[in-house]
This record gives sequence, C-alpha cells and structure tokens, in this order.
Amino acid sequence: MSLTCTALTLPGMHKYFIKTPWIVKKIFPSYIWSLPADDDVVYLTFDDGPHPIITPWVLNQLKMHKVKATFFCIGNNVEKFPEVFQQILHEGHSVGNHTYCHLNGWNTDDKKYLDDVSKASQLVKTNLFRPPYGRIKNSQAKKIPAAMQTRGAKIIMWDVLSADFDTSFTPEHCLNNVLENVRRGSIIVFHDSEKANENLRYTLPKTLESLKQTGFCSRNIEL
Repeated sequence: MSLTCTALTLPGMHKYFIKTPWIVKKIFPSYIWSLPADDDVVYLTFDDGPHPIITPWVLNQLKMHKVKATFFCIGNNVEKFPEVFQQILHEGHSVGNHTYCHLNGWNTDDKKYLDDVSKASQLVKTNLFRPPYGRIKNSQAKKIPAAMQTRGAKIIMWDVLSADFDTSFTPEHCLNNVLENVRRGSIIVFHDSEKANENLRYTLPKTLESLKQTGFCSRNIEL
C-alpha cells in the first residue's frame, strides 16, 4: 500500500489531517507518528530549511524558551546555507533527512527518489527521515535505510500538523491547530520556509509560551 492518509483527499476538506487519526497509525505502524512520554513532553519539528533568515529566527525563539527541536532539512538548502545548518547543530538540536530536492514519493520513480535521499544523506548525517508531504511508497520506505546507509533509519511522520504552509489558513487558525490537538508525546510540524513565514512568526512564539504555561517541554527526537 503506497497511500499515507495524512495526504488523503476528502470531499469538502483540506487534503490532509491536522490531527493524525489512530487508524492511520495502525495501518502504517512502522512509521513513527508520536513518541511515548511519561511526562509532559512534546516534539517540535521544522521542515524544509535551513533558510538564511527564518531558521535563525526559529533558533532564537527556541533558545529564548530553552527548548530543543528537530529540523528536517532539504539537502539542497544545506548546501546553499551551510552556516545555518551548522548553527542548528551547534545549538543542540537534532536534524533529519528531508530528501535533497523535496521530492513527492508518490510521483517519483523509486530509483530517482532513493538516489535523492542518498544525496541528502551525504550532507545531513542522521538516522531520521521524513518524506516531503508525508508521501512515500512502501517500496521506497523499505529501502530508506540503505539509501541513508544506516540500518537504524527511522521514518518520522507526525501527530499534529500546524498547517503553517497553507495560506488559506489564518495565523490564528494555525495556532489553534496546534494547541487544540497537542498531547503528551505529540510530534508537531512547523516549516522554516518562506511560504510558511507569516503564519509561523505568529504561531511559534504563542505555541512556545502556551506549552510553557501548561507545563509542556519540547525535546529533540533522538532514536
């Protein structure tokens, strides 16, 4: 089965779920949707960077609130902005492979897709992988460890989607997407990208403040 329901088209709805339904997690149990948590821990993640302006701003927000996160980086952006990538690592955050060219696995030949993942892995040394758009075929997923040259490769999906990339959502709506759905162990997705910038700059500070007030702490993903 190649379908991941996080991108399922439903009549009258957006083409993705804000809160990943339990049935999706059951259908695809080999993917990591959330993490066990005995205390009030969540996992903030950021896709599509590094960006020379937005990523440093995100890092500053995280530093102000003394929390850690995981950045799923596009290899091409790492090549363009290596100093920002190094800043992510220097400040103690985790990084993940998000392919080199942000390919949609459903629309890409397996060899091309896996070669792209492999190319990114030369720049982003990690065992964490997140498929762009959450779209990956089973045939591709099975070969991710080989493409990344690590037997311990983990495919990281998410539990809560902020939808900050969606310009049809207001910043307030994006904030509600997070705060109304976050639970212990939630993996939350933001984007350090130009498309998400307006929503992110409103949503992230308020999310961090709300998490702090309600006793939640964000950690980076280390598996």
